[in-house]
Amino acid sequence: MRRTINRRSRKAGLPPGSLVHIGHGTGDTELSGIRYSSGGAHPILFQEGSRSSRSDVPSPEREGVLWLQVRGVTDASTIQKIGEIYRLHPLLLEDVMNTDQRPKVEDYGDHLFVVLRGLHFDTTRGLQQNQVCLVLGKDYVISFEESDEERNFEGVEHRLMDGRGRLLQEGADYLLYSLLDSVVDHYFAVLESVSDEIEMLEDEVLSGKENLLPAIHRLKRELISLRKSIWPLREALVFLDRQHSSLIDEDLSVFFRDIYDHCIHIVDTIESFRDMLSGLLDVHLSSISTRLNQVMKLLTLITTIFMPMTLITGIYGMNFERMPFLHSNYGFPMIIGIMAMISGSMIYFFRKKRWL
Repeated sequence: MRRTINRRSRKAGLPPGSLVHIGHGTGDTELSGIRYSSGGAHPILFQEGSRSSRSDVPSPEREGVLWLQVRGVTDASTIQKIGEIYRLHPLLLEDVMNTDQRPKVEDYGDHLFVVLRGLHFDTTRGLQQNQVCLVLGKDYVISFEESDEERNFEGVEHRLMDGRGRLLQEGADYLLYSLLDSVVDHYFAVLESVSDEIEMLEDEVLSGKENLLPAIHRLKRELISLRKSIWPLREALVFLDRQHSSLIDEDLSVFFRDIYDHCIHIVDTIESFRDMLSGLLDVHLSSISTRLNQVMKLLTLITTIFMPMTLITGIYGMNFERMPFLHSNYGFPMIIGIMAMISGSMIYFFRKKRWL
C-alpha cells in the first residue's frame, strides 16, 4: 500500500532550499523540450542519458516559446542546474523535489509556480498519483513530473507538433492553461473509472456477495485521497483568475475560470460518490446482519423444536423404578409418538406465524 505521508526525516536540520528528494520515484531525470512560434513547433534534442544532458539545458533567451519537460525529480544536480539557468527561487526547487506538496500557486515576481496532482486510475493498482509542477516565466514554461511512467501532457504535445488549435499563436501563459486543462481532464477519466467500480460494488452488494468490506474501504480511501488532491486546486485557480500577474494575459481569465468550474464539478461528484459508498457500506453491513439474524432465527427454531423432546428423554433417563409406561410394551412407541406430535404441533404453529 502506498504510504499516506512521505518520510521527511532526511531533511531534519537542513537549511531551507536544500534539494533532497522526498517521494517514491527512483528513476532517472529525463529532459525533453519543444520550442514553438506561429511558424511551427520544433522539438529540442538532448543527448542520450539524463546525466549527459545536464549541460544541454536550453536557455529561454531565444525567439518563440520554450516548453521544457522534466520527468523524474530524483537528480538534485539536474534540478539545481535548471534553477541556475532560469533563476528559479531555491524554495521552488525544494518544493519540486518534495513530492507531497498540496496544490498551490506562488508568485515569485518574474515567474509563477503551480503545483497540482496528476491522477490516473488502474484497475489492478487503484488510484495512482504523481506530483506535477509548472513554472511560468517570460516566454517559457517548465513542467516537472514526479514520475516518468504517467504521461500527463501527451495531448498538448500532439497539438503543438501538429499545429492544431491556437497554441502556436499564443504565448507561454496559454501553454500553462493548456497543461493545467490537460491534467484536470484526466480527473474526469479517473471519476469514470471510480464510477464503474462503485456500480460493480453496488451490484455485488445487492446480489448478497460477501467479503466486500476491503473493496469498499479501499475505494473510500481513494475518494478521500482524490478530494485531498483536488480541493486545494480551487484556491490556486482562483488566484490565477483574480490575482492578475504580469505573466498572464487578462483575456485568459475566462479560461482559468472554466478549469475552476471543472474542479467544482469534480469535487461535487466526489462528494456524491462518498455518499454512495457510505450508503453501500450501510447496506452491506445490514445484509450481513440480516443473514446473521436469519441463521440465529433458524438455529433458535430448531433448538425450540427439540427442547420438548430433550426434556422428555431427560426425564425418562432418570434411574427411577416406578415411572409411567416404563414397563409397558407400548411405552416406547407411545413416548416417541408424543414427542413427534409435540414437534409437529410446534412446526405447524411456527409456519402459521410465518416464523419458519
